[in-house]
Amino acid sequence: MAARAIWKGTLAFGAVSVPVKLYAAAEDRTVHFRLLHEKDKTPVARQLVHPGTGKPVPREETRRGYVDEEEGTAVLLDDEELEALEPEPGREVTVKGFLDPGRIGHAWYDRPYYLGPDGSSRAYTALARAMEKTGKEGFCCWTMRKKTYIGALRAENGYLKMITLRFAGEVIDEADLPRPKGRDLTKQELDMAGQLVEALEGDFNPEAYRDEHRERVMELIRTKARGEKVTLKKPKEKKAEVIPLTDMLKKSIQQAKKEKKVA
Repeated sequence: MAARAIWKGTLAFGAVSVPVKLYAAAEDRTVHFRLLHEKDKTPVARQLVHPGTGKPVPREETRRGYVDEEEGTAVLLDDEELEALEPEPGREVTVKGFLDPGRIGHAWYDRPYYLGPDGSSRAYTALARAMEKTGKEGFCCWTMRKKTYIGALRAENGYLKMITLRFAGEVIDEADLPRPKGRDLTKQELDMAGQLVEALEGDFNPEAYRDEHRERVMELIRTKARGEKVTLKKPKEKKAEVIPLTDMLKKSIQQAKKEKKVA
């Protein structure tokens, strides 16, 4: 199935403008369930109910609002008030600058997209090749569908890619986490840990990793849809073993080397 653009805009850096199309680079494969009536399998409708009286509340009697749980206050908001705060619509993706890869930590990454040329690809190709040659990635900002975004711009295999980034305040600083405590590691333990890392070195093959839980759920659904009997298997409970660190590292190194030979 051919990819379909979800948005059009112009990538702007300096005096250069590159017309682009935005494509989703990830797909939600979550199995979504619905509440069905047990007897006739009809989807049931959700109803708005007042928690104090237990009576249904008509939708026309509801308003959007914000509840502050700590302060115990609630504020009603009008659609006109919220619309007045929306960012100005635009079609320009502004490249604020270029930086070395790795400067943006993984915790800031949100959702990946592809950028494809919209019309002539000369300027698009020039930018992609220049970024690949210099090894730089761009930092961008734009407005799309009434929301402001920031993102990292990358080039790979002749294509431009965009990863939306989280805003300040959405990423938890590692300084807020408790530091690991315990005794200092011995030289032998550090050396063995390094050997284990080297033994496990290899390429990333995404095709080797599937959402096995989703596959099992879909197989269950297909089995029941065919009217066949379902046989459930209980997972075996694994007991945690208390093993000295050196023995655990030695066992892991041996296992990693063995698996590498088989592969």
